[in-house]
Amino acid sequence: MMRDLFGAGSETSASTLLWAMAELMREPAALRRAQAEVRGALAGQSRVREESLQELPYLRLVIKETLRLHATLPLLLPRECREASRVLGYDVPQGAMVLVNVWAIGRDAVTFGSDAEEFRPERFEEGAVAALDFRGTDFELVPFGAGRRMCPGITFGLAVIELALASLLFHFDWELPGGTTELDMAEALGITAKRKSDLWLHATVIIPPL
Repeated sequence: MMRDLFGAGSETSASTLLWAMAELMREPAALRRAQAEVRGALAGQSRVREESLQELPYLRLVIKETLRLHATLPLLLPRECREASRVLGYDVPQGAMVLVNVWAIGRDAVTFGSDAEEFRPERFEEGAVAALDFRGTDFELVPFGAGRRMCPGITFGLAVIELALASLLFHFDWELPGGTTELDMAEALGITAKRKSDLWLHATVIIPPL
């Protein structure tokens, strides 16, 4: 089980990290704000430490928004209906196989507004969605599932993503090769929602002043 936990957690964390960097490159204002937060909070330090992550609220919003748009598993594991039910006017017979469409839930305009298809971490600083928890408490945002069968690697995966993204923003400046171009944001078909194309970026090392 531990091997599966670390293996799956590493793969899905890497995929989420790629999506986060791709979205930040498309939204320079969000990239600048996240970078300024990380470098300001870690001023005088040589590297990102786990205890410093609590000082990075906007970074966590970037990750939350990435998970909303790019949940690693667009469809949760199937469930079998234990008894006949009626949901939103639809009859679901006993024994029917039911899939939860996380991809569609995260892009629901009723919950997230008319700009639900856009990457905007600031949405979680405003209104009712600000209180939404993606750890299985609120069904409007369930990138890790919910209940007894939610992802067991959520804590490990989030820690990896937060540390890795903070480190990338702290130690490097990032540019798209050849200047500003439109990124291909297509998803590859599969069990997990990976990027269809590779993400190529130009990195400039930044030596933090001590």
